[in-house]
Amino acid sequence: MTARIAAAVAFLAGLFMAAQYFVKTDFTNLVYRSILDYYQIIFAVTMLIGGVSLIKHHSARITIRREGMIYSAITVAGVIFMIVAAAVSGTGVDSPYQWAFNNLQAPMQATMFSLLAFFVASAAYRGFRIRSRPAFVLALTAIIVLVGRSAFGDMISDRLPELAGWVFNNPSSAAKRGILIGVGLGSVATALRVILGIERSYM
Repeated sequence: MTARIAAAVAFLAGLFMAAQYFVKTDFTNLVYRSILDYYQIIFAVTMLIGGVSLIKHHSARITIRREGMIYSAITVAGVIFMIVAAAVSGTGVDSPYQWAFNNLQAPMQATMFSLLAFFVASAAYRGFRIRSRPAFVLALTAIIVLVGRSAFGDMISDRLPELAGWVFNNPSSAAKRGILIGVGLGSVATALRVILGIERSYM
């Protein structure tokens, strides 16, 4: 019975969200805005559940003294500090919350993304091994874009940045749009499966 109710709700909600793009009335606009408001509430609740789950998971690691418990302790302390700092002194420019974000969170995030550059370079080295004509075209195009978009492009030739821009704006954009069209068709197919009750994994 519960599965049927959930399927009916999914069918009606999906049908309405699809129809409101084609039927514009005051009622549909009001319902659509109300649904978006509930979406924000659901998002806030899921953030709360995620935070509680994070603290619970790492607290258990600290309690049973598993390997790496020091990192779990730092994680729990950081979460609690940010919550207390935001509740006590707000999130203004001179607040401890903003100080921790600018001097701890932002540098750590930049460090993680900079470390990803080495993995990208390693993957590019393996991917650009020229063993066939398509691999040669891929490697040549990548070199043109990388060098042309850098400061060395102007030093080598004035035409190299223009060529890199042409590659980026034409063949690359065409491939990107093809991928996005495929993603859109896949999203529509998945939505139809959910609306029609064929896909019920969300239950």
